[in-house]
Amino acid sequence: MEGMNFPPPPARRYLAQVVAVLKFLLLGCIVMGQNPFEYIGLGPASYTIWTWFMQNKIYACLMSFFLLNFIETQLISTGAFEISFNDVPVWSKLQTGRLPSPPELLQIIDNHLKLMKNVDDFEDLGT
Repeated sequence: MEGMNFPPPPARRYLAQVVAVLKFLLLGCIVMGQNPFEYIGLGPASYTIWTWFMQNKIYACLMSFFLLNFIETQLISTGAFEISFNDVPVWSKLQTGRLPSPPELLQIIDNHLKLMKNVDDFEDLGT
């Protein structure tokens, strides 16, 4: 049995990297007290948000970190659950849209074992 991450589409992967960089830039700005919103020209509402950030630095850092981390995680999550048996794809959540039930999975594996046994028996008859 081998587990690995299924790669997300390239656009989502790059967007997640941008969100990760923005997360750390925002945390750095909060800690240093530099208002990044004035550099990008957001209106007076941004000053209200930034004032709250400066009055509640620890909470703002935690909230920013966890919120942006959640967004980053959602971007790279594919929801894939792929099962292969002897390098033969057996189940794909991406294709079926669901997870197999335990009896269903055992039946699929049993069918593959029987098929392999039949192929081996047939090859033995040919020799």
